[in-house]
Amino acid sequence: MRTATLGPAERAAALAAMTERELDVLVVGGGVVGAGIALDAVTRGLSTALVEARDWASGTSSRSSKLIHGGLRYLEMLDFALVREALKERGLLLERLAPHLVKPVPFLYPLQHKGWERLYAGSGVALYDAMSVSSGHGRGLPVHRHLSRRRALSVAPCLKRDALVGALQYYDAQMDDARFVATLIRTAASYGAEVANRARVTGFLREGERVVGARVQDVETGGAYDIRARQIVNATGVWTDDTQALIGERGQFHVRASKGIHLVVPKDRVHSTTGLILRTEKSVLFVIPWGRHWIIGTTDTDWDLDKAHPAASSADIDYLLEHVNSVLHTPLTRDDVEGVYAGLRPLLAGESDATSKLSREHTVAHPVPGLVVVAGGKYTTYRVMAKDAVDEAVHGLDKRVAACVTEVTPLLGAEGYRALWNARAGIAARTGLHVARIEHLLNRYGSLTEEILDLVAADPALGKPLPAAEDYLKAEIVYAASHEGARHLDDVLTRRTRISIETFDRGTRSARACAELMAPVLGWDAEQVDKEVEHYEKRVEAERESQRQPDDLTADAARLGAPDIVPI
Repeated sequence: MRTATLGPAERAAALAAMTERELDVLVVGGGVVGAGIALDAVTRGLSTALVEARDWASGTSSRSSKLIHGGLRYLEMLDFALVREALKERGLLLERLAPHLVKPVPFLYPLQHKGWERLYAGSGVALYDAMSVSSGHGRGLPVHRHLSRRRALSVAPCLKRDALVGALQYYDAQMDDARFVATLIRTAASYGAEVANRARVTGFLREGERVVGARVQDVETGGAYDIRARQIVNATGVWTDDTQALIGERGQFHVRASKGIHLVVPKDRVHSTTGLILRTEKSVLFVIPWGRHWIIGTTDTDWDLDKAHPAASSADIDYLLEHVNSVLHTPLTRDDVEGVYAGLRPLLAGESDATSKLSREHTVAHPVPGLVVVAGGKYTTYRVMAKDAVDEAVHGLDKRVAACVTEVTPLLGAEGYRALWNARAGIAARTGLHVARIEHLLNRYGSLTEEILDLVAADPALGKPLPAAEDYLKAEIVYAASHEGARHLDDVLTRRTRISIETFDRGTRSARACAELMAPVLGWDAEQVDKEVEHYEKRVEAERESQRQPDDLTADAARLGAPDIVPI
């Protein structure tokens, strides 16, 4: 298997290749589910292409809580099948599919009532661990433990003494969601899938009742393509209804959007060696370790405004700060917040007025011949959703198709990761980089780290940190444009890296240096560099302004004050 490179030339070649023959499967939507479908289909031997209107994971799949979890709270809803399925997927990702990207993370659950709550919650967490082990892929995580109040405060000194009478500690897993999707995309491309971002479906091709292809516009150049496929899979998440409307058919189900916002604060603002999970009146609140930061989230509110740029209002931020401060010894303030991001969950509509009670399960449908729709679900079970969608598409193909093999197909960077991790001190000595830098690279790229190091060997200046965002090397910025499909500055600062939420300036001080590193790869002149920087600065200012607004309507209006597309 070749390791695919997703640079500008490869994108152009992929768009051209999509038009040369009728494909078996065309996937619309480059989030985690669409990426998973492309990998599933191509590894069954099907000719496969994937198009995404914006950037990989630019919607829901880069704005999650960044957790790979079994859904502990769904046990309370007695949804054992969903939890069992998710725990199996969590184990597969940790042990086999993406050990370089998915890592264990501990959580402390404070108990506020003596006696019955420890028995009740402890029974649930014990069942959670037992279901994980019984899945056959759960032995890599420590089991839960009961803590006294004194012991809980020793591992989480940030907590008020009167906020708990004791605690439970258990483990789940986390990942960088946008990086995970980019890796899925490259893995699919490495097996032969043709992939292109910034390629928007503007309509479907019909022959009688049957959908036989899609009309795709290259958002970058304005070119248009007719791509024919025997089966098309609509995996557009919260845009599912909009995509379905292009065929003029009413869907068999509808998708509602629920907004969740997250805050990012520096590590030193919350003194703890473990993540926290807290109950709220509506849902749960997480305080999640994230490198040298914490992620605090999330909210769960209905959203029917702009889907591309959901806005976090001042009320959303106050809600999270109020709830987390109810248990913290030293309260957090607005000044502690480095980053804020808002994402939309695609929920199957019609089951309840309360978004937190809408289904997290997924549905696959075949509304018209040639078109499969998949919607709902949760990040952790993306592989199952992809398998079900491809199984449905296979019914419309008049040939024998192999069974799904993604359960045993590691993502790029997984093979050899553990061996390189063991050799990290030697790699550091050989390259002249600090061992902490090598660890950072291995946990972002796995065995593909060697490709980054090759860039540094060819140009030692790329081994220096990016100005004002020193967690990242300059080589990572070049690599994002040359190998990972980044087309614009925004793609790099918000998704290939997370500089936009990990610095108090939201990446504006790094923007020009970053754009200048991308310019030779993407063929930008000085004028285009200026446009990219200006566009990014306007985006950040629009987000800041939206976060000062009192409600969703005013926040949405403020966020839409920035242009959506960088002119070429």
